[in-house]
Amino acid sequence: MKKQLTFIVLFMIIILPGCSYFSDHNNLLNAGMLFESEIEGNAWNEKGYDGLLAIEKEFNTNVFYKENVQKENDIIQAVDEFVNEGVNLIIGHGNSYGHHFVDLTKTYPEVHFIYMNGDLYNPKVTSLNFDSNAMGFFGGMVAGEMSKSDEIGVIAVFSWQPELEGFYEGVKYQNPDAEIHIDFVNDWDDLEQAMIIYDEFLKAGTDVVVPVGNAYSQAVIQAAAADDVYTLGYVADQQKIAPEHVLTSMIQDIEAVYVNAAEDFNDEVLMGGIRSYDFHDDFITLGTFNEKIDGNFEREITEAIEEYKETNLLPFEK
Repeated sequence: MKKQLTFIVLFMIIILPGCSYFSDHNNLLNAGMLFESEIEGNAWNEKGYDGLLAIEKEFNTNVFYKENVQKENDIIQAVDEFVNEGVNLIIGHGNSYGHHFVDLTKTYPEVHFIYMNGDLYNPKVTSLNFDSNAMGFFGGMVAGEMSKSDEIGVIAVFSWQPELEGFYEGVKYQNPDAEIHIDFVNDWDDLEQAMIIYDEFLKAGTDVVVPVGNAYSQAVIQAAAADDVYTLGYVADQQKIAPEHVLTSMIQDIEAVYVNAAEDFNDEVLMGGIRSYDFHDDFITLGTFNEKIDGNFEREITEAIEEYKETNLLPFEK
């Protein structure tokens, strides 16, 4: 019996360090994602879900998700259920989750939390931010170039969206005579209010209407196509929705950003805080250009983007 016990002890001494090594270098177990609203029909959420599926494929792991999770109690319950499923990387697909996640790090110190577009600093909470000013600028250049009435409408959500200032500057750079009308929905998913604003823009004679929000971008694009009005896609490449009327799309590659963060978590180099992404990382791009866009202008804007990636200067800043 004494010899057998000695063997077991020696076996554990030899094996356990190997188990520890494996655990330390394969940090990602399972991943979970919370959505503030439903996935289907929402370009922002659909891109986030694609990112979750990409993590599942990349790491051959289990993934879990929950929709319509907004209230504090629902967030707490969802996180607890994820942890019980062995999840140690939890993503909140929106900026409302940050403060809740910081509080939850005290209860779940083994979990790393990710959320979008926030400004909190915590070693267990990482905010992934798209620096979308330049994205807006180059989208604005396209809108300014293609507007014939010099009346351009933007259906935004909040005034703090960085792409709005960029869009305004881009339009004015390309077409100083253009008027830019911006109205706000005040809810990422308020389709009804977005369509009311769209109708007002249409009556005002705008010939380019740009949706800068989540659940309503597809509906606005479809309405614009029916009314023979140009538009731009938002977040995803949405030209296929209306190939004749989507001039290009202002794309945020959320899928690649999530996979990148998951890789760093797995390699134990995701240290919390704030990460920002722009054209320089190829995580922000413009989508397919409409065939109606002049080839010379397409080359001009493509070269301007490449120069921005090299110099960090937009065309009007040179």
